[in-house]
Amino acid sequence: MNRVVITGMGIYSCIGKNQEEVKESLYNGVSGIGIDPARKEMGYFSALTGMLERPDLKKKLDRKKRHSLPEQGEYAYMATLEAFAQAGIDEVFLDEREVGILYGNDSSAEPVITAVDIIRAKRNTALVGSGSIFQSMNSTVTMNLSVIFKLRGINFTVSGACASGSHAIGMGYLLIKSGLQECVLCGGAQEVNPYAVGSFDGLSAFSTQEAEPTKASKPFDSRRDGLVPSGGAASLVLESYESAVKRGATILAEVVGYGFSSNGDHISVPNVDGPKRSLLMAIREAGVSVEEIAYINAHATSTPVGDKNEARAIAEVFEGHRPYVASTKSLTGHEMWMAGASETIYSILMMNNDFIAPNLNFEQPDEDSARLNIPTQRVDTTFDTFLSNSFGFGGTNSTLIVRKFKP
Repeated sequence: MNRVVITGMGIYSCIGKNQEEVKESLYNGVSGIGIDPARKEMGYFSALTGMLERPDLKKKLDRKKRHSLPEQGEYAYMATLEAFAQAGIDEVFLDEREVGILYGNDSSAEPVITAVDIIRAKRNTALVGSGSIFQSMNSTVTMNLSVIFKLRGINFTVSGACASGSHAIGMGYLLIKSGLQECVLCGGAQEVNPYAVGSFDGLSAFSTQEAEPTKASKPFDSRRDGLVPSGGAASLVLESYESAVKRGATILAEVVGYGFSSNGDHISVPNVDGPKRSLLMAIREAGVSVEEIAYINAHATSTPVGDKNEARAIAEVFEGHRPYVASTKSLTGHEMWMAGASETIYSILMMNNDFIAPNLNFEQPDEDSARLNIPTQRVDTTFDTFLSNSFGFGGTNSTLIVRKFKP
């Protein structure tokens, strides 16, 4: 069985448009959450969101390729440029090898709405344009990036709600470990436009604590009242150890465990059993003890029930051991389909730079979060193994375990 290493990362999020900017935000506890007035005009209860500028791709891609990219595809393209550059992957490498792509994405709402609006107003489907179909499909990110970068390996989209990005990494890990692929671009993308999350707002899933936007996302705090939507994209180059060594690539970290489960229960309300089984499977598959895991990047989205049940699952699995537990969603909001991929990058940046970002706005624990070791300030510490949780609607759960590379 092949060892699976990470040789490149790229990130485009509300706390930074590249690794260096993101690292600084994590280190200094800087939130990327703000207010989008357009949401109030549309009838939203909450205008809170991660604030993200769309990239200008006119000097990077020709019009034909730009024409097929939706918003989240633009973010994914930028993240992939950074990931491939760090991994030392160029056109020659891509021409000579079958590099795959597995990306998490579970919506592409704005292009669908735009197309339907044109059809209703003009009563002519031809006016929608040739790029509309490629922007509106859930597989838009993988189909576009595979064409832009000429990827010839595995190619499909993982749609697993808010666990999509994590499952994409997990599936890439399994394919490389088994020898079916040598190198796979994995990641997750999330559109930030208001069309994508209107139904969430209608379900009262979002925080309405708008007075101080940067304090609205309160994972594990007893005053939490809902998540803050966010987005962007995260790309990771997963590669077999043999391939990385052969070409002299710098190894950033090693994926050692992947656990998954389904709650088999309520479609939107999480339970304790499903996440707990995902955690236990990842730990067992990684062959590590709970004592070796120093940091847990929790899924914790700042919802009352979700955070409560995750805290219970972590406390039960890690009983007698108190690793640091924090949710970077306190800084970023919930990046949804990309969260599992971005949070893996956030955690690697922290691990490789000897610190753990604070769980912002954690001031009043409840009875469940009081059982966890949740840092409210940055912790300057060395650690070599972390666990990252991602859970989604429909009861889909994914857990990854990553550690510093040791030859």
